[in-house]
Amino acid sequence: MQFRRATHLVVGFQRRNDAKRFRAALEERLEVFKLKLNGDKTRLIEFGRFAADNRAKRGLGKPESFTFLGFMHVCGHDRCGRFQVKRLSCRKRRRAKLQEVKAELRRRMHQPTAQTGKWLARVVKGYFAYHAVPGNVAALAAFRYHVMNLWRRTLRRRSQKDAMTWKEIARLADCWLPKPRVLHPWPLHRFAARHPRQEPYAGIPLVRICAGGAG
Repeated sequence: MQFRRATHLVVGFQRRNDAKRFRAALEERLEVFKLKLNGDKTRLIEFGRFAADNRAKRGLGKPESFTFLGFMHVCGHDRCGRFQVKRLSCRKRRRAKLQEVKAELRRRMHQPTAQTGKWLARVVKGYFAYHAVPGNVAALAAFRYHVMNLWRRTLRRRSQKDAMTWKEIARLADCWLPKPRVLHPWPLHRFAARHPRQEPYAGIPLVRICAGGAG
């Protein structure tokens, strides 16, 4: 069996030297299986709660961002000034999805409005189900806005006499399209155990359970 591609991953280290050693060890390990890292996508960047201050002391710009699983990860702060990783939907992915919606709307141009509304509701709901993470509401609103605009343009093309206004399309959107809102909790809240479980060592504070699995 031959593998041409493995998976994407992000690994964090406190010290840069540790990251370099890990990368060298990983390249050596992959070589055993005739695999190698993608040089165009593999980067060693300074990221985290101290990255901005450390780079400022060296006269460098703001920390780099990185894209992972459809989100751009950025060093940011919450309203209280505390460090926070911002996850923003990648514009490239959003444009690609909107192109799919545009093509399908043209195909459904002469369908009843209610039927198209039900389909668009599923599309927007599905997009929100993945992208509705904390701090990403603006991207959700932008996606919904562009879907509304594509729908309006499609309805106007059905007839030269159909002058679909923004007020009218907003009314249709309120009937069918979900409103942008956060659906996912912060990662620390998602993995927090709030109730004792019936398993060995449950309730012992020194035992930690990590999310994920071994390959």
